[in-house]
Amino acid sequence: MEALLLIVVVLAVLLVAGVPISYSIGISSLVAILQTVSLDISVITSAQRIFVGMSKFSLTAIPFFILAGNLMNQGGIAKRLVNFVMAILGKLPGALLVTNIGANALFGAISGSASAAAAAVGSMVEQGEEELGYDKALCAATNGASAPSGLLIPPSNALITYSLAAGGTSVAALFLAGYLPGILWALCCVVVAVIIAKKKGYKGLEGKFDWKNLGIATLEALPSLSLIVIVIGGIVGGIFTATEGSAIAVVYALILGICYKNITLKSFWKIVISSAKMSGMVVFLIGVSNILGWVMAFTQIPQAISAALLGLTSNPIIILMIMNVILLISGTFMDVTPAILIFTPLFLPVVQTFGMHPVQFGLILVYNLCIGNITPPVGNTLFVAIKVGRTSLSKVMPYMLWYYVAILIGLLLVTYVPFLTMGLPTMAGLV
Repeated sequence: MEALLLIVVVLAVLLVAGVPISYSIGISSLVAILQTVSLDISVITSAQRIFVGMSKFSLTAIPFFILAGNLMNQGGIAKRLVNFVMAILGKLPGALLVTNIGANALFGAISGSASAAAAAVGSMVEQGEEELGYDKALCAATNGASAPSGLLIPPSNALITYSLAAGGTSVAALFLAGYLPGILWALCCVVVAVIIAKKKGYKGLEGKFDWKNLGIATLEALPSLSLIVIVIGGIVGGIFTATEGSAIAVVYALILGICYKNITLKSFWKIVISSAKMSGMVVFLIGVSNILGWVMAFTQIPQAISAALLGLTSNPIIILMIMNVILLISGTFMDVTPAILIFTPLFLPVVQTFGMHPVQFGLILVYNLCIGNITPPVGNTLFVAIKVGRTSLSKVMPYMLWYYVAILIGLLLVTYVPFLTMGLPTMAGLV
C-alpha cells in the first residue's frame, strides 16, 4: 500500500504540474520501485519493460485503426451517415436531435473518435437545427452526450488497449460485447432527446414515411457501413486477426475517400503525419504503462487492493458500485487510454475473485471512462460539441444533467446485467 500511495501522490503532483501523462506514469512507477530495488536495476528493468510493452504484434492494430479513422474523418462519410439516419428516424419528435445521436453512434464506431464524431456530425446537423429553431444548448448537449457511444461499438481502440492491459483478452469477444452497451448508450440519449423535444414542441418530418428517400440514403451510406461489416465480421468470424482487420480498414477507407473525391495526395500525406504523431503518443503510453504493471505485480499492489475491498465487503454488488464511483471520478480527470492502463491491473483481479469474466469487466471499465469524455473539468468531447454548437458550458449543463442520469442508468444495467456484455460473445462461442 505504501508503493500505491507513492504512485498516486507522485502521479497527481506531476499531472497538476502539467507533465505529460506518459512521463508522469513512468516517473511515479520508478519512484515507487526505488523503495525496494536499487536505481541501476530499476532503470534497466524499466527500459526493458517499455520495449516489451511496445513490441507486441497485436499493438500494430491501434496505429492502423487511428489512420483508418482519420481517413474516414476526411472522406465525406459523416454527411452520408446523417442522411441515412435521418431517413430512418426523421419521423420521431426532435428528428434532428435523434438523427444526431444515431449518426454519432455510427460515425464514432467507424472513426474511433468521440471528438471527431461530435465535430463532424454536429457541424452537419447544426444548420438544419438552427433553421428549425432548436435550442442551441440542447443541440450541443445532445451532440456531446451521444458521441462517446461510438467508442463502445467496434472497431474500438479503447477495447484493443484493454485487451493488451488485461493480458490478451480476446479482441473478437470484446468487439462483439461492445455492441449492446454502445447501442444502449445511444438509446438512453434518444429517450432523453425525445422527451425534451416533446416538451419543447419539436416535431418530426411531416407526411408519410418516404421509402424512396430511405433507399437512396441507404445506397449512399452502404459503402461506409460496409466497413463495420467487413472488418468486424472478419475478426469475429476468424477470417483475419484484429491487426489484419485494421490494415484492411485503412485500404478500404483510402479507396472510399478517393472515390468520394475528398482525399488528395496532399491531404493524404497530412493525414498520415497526423496519424503517426497520435499513434506514437498512444504506443509510447502503452509502453510506459508496462512499467506500472511490472511495479504493481512486483509490489503486489493488486493483491493489496483486492484484500482491502474484500475486507470492506464480500458483496459483489457493493464492490462493483465502489469501483464505478472510483472510475467515474477518475474519468473526469484522465483520458480513456491511460485510465484503462492504470485501472485494469488494479481492479481486474478483484472482480475475478467473484467470477466476473474479463470481457464483462472490460465493457464496464470503458463505459465508465467514456462518461469522463463528456464530464468537466476535462470532458474533451463535450467541449468540442459546445464549440461546434456555438454556445457555452453554463447553458449546456442543465440539459446534460438529464443525459447523465440516463447514461448512468445504462451503466448500472451494463454492470449488473451480464447478458448485455456477455450475450453476443457467448452465442458466438467466443467465451
